[in-house]
Amino acid sequence: MISANIEFVRERIRRRCASSGRDPADVTLVVVAKTYSSGMIREALGAGARDIGENYVQELVAKRSELEGEEVRWHFVGHLQRNKVRHIVPWIHLIHAVDDASLAAEIDRRAEQASRTIDVLVEVNTTGESSKYGVPPEGVAGLVRSLGGFRNIRVVGLMTMGPMARDPERSRPMFRRLRELRDEMNTLGQDNVLMRHLSMGMTGDFEVAIEEGATLVRIGTAIFGARVRPA
Repeated sequence: MISANIEFVRERIRRRCASSGRDPADVTLVVVAKTYSSGMIREALGAGARDIGENYVQELVAKRSELEGEEVRWHFVGHLQRNKVRHIVPWIHLIHAVDDASLAAEIDRRAEQASRTIDVLVEVNTTGESSKYGVPPEGVAGLVRSLGGFRNIRVVGLMTMGPMARDPERSRPMFRRLRELRDEMNTLGQDNVLMRHLSMGMTGDFEVAIEEGATLVRIGTAIFGARVRPA
């Protein structure tokens, strides 16, 4: 079932790229595995998935240990606390949600200790909802400029979430704004800023996100089914 779901999602990506004049190779499927078991992730890996996203550090570290030996590019897609950075810096592939210079400073410090350069995305709150993390659109340039002095992080793009809405078209203005911000940030000329990624689009709205330029789509329930939450 998981394998069939992954193929169905990939086909939807291919179709939407074709209708948008985009190359499907430019869109990476990040399989978001929050609350799902390592066994289910292993099935996804068996179906060719390589990019796995997690929201919580403790869960990510545990699953990485359980899946030791598997070929995985781990993405951290949730709100990252500074005191948890040290647990993932030695091996994380991409951190999607940096919205604070102090968090970036901690990532940079820990990355230097690990002799690594960490790729990060700046999270933008494009909906204005207080329930969402992220810097407001008008604060993106200031935050990105403040990250220019860090030598062990590389800002490779922006990330956002659309509104919780049944109609995926409700997300389009937010996704379009993120693309515009990405283009603006590319004019800053900072050595550690290479704005090539837009992480946007989830199960309900990823096709709209692709039309607006997404390079990373974060899909969970369309692959694994509804999440079972503790009572």
